[in-house]
Amino acid sequence: MADHQKGLEAGQVVSLRGLVDYQPGAVVSRMLVFKRTGSITLFAFDEGQGLSEHTAPYDAIVTVLEGAARVTIRDQEFALGEGELIVMPANVPHAVYATTRFKMELVMIHE
Repeated sequence: MADHQKGLEAGQVVSLRGLVDYQPGAVVSRMLVFKRTGSITLFAFDEGQGLSEHTAPYDAIVTVLEGAARVTIRDQEFALGEGELIVMPANVPHAVYATTRFKMELVMIHE
């Protein structure tokens, strides 16, 4: 089993949804992988919580694991549900808002 204080151990099967828990009125994150070439982070958003508009220097892939969210990329809104993903391009303003409680996996691809 993966140690909840560390990243993932090689050769272990884990449930992504179970690696991060909801907290009332909060956004909770847990970094699973952090390497020079990229990172993988899990998030749990309580309904109505979000990440305000910002930019990142790398492409980012959001995959909804549970619930639903609204993602804004350069003023265009996208509704995402469980099992769907979207690519947020590097250096483009984007934001994430929880329309229900939801969990997501964020993969950052470094160049």
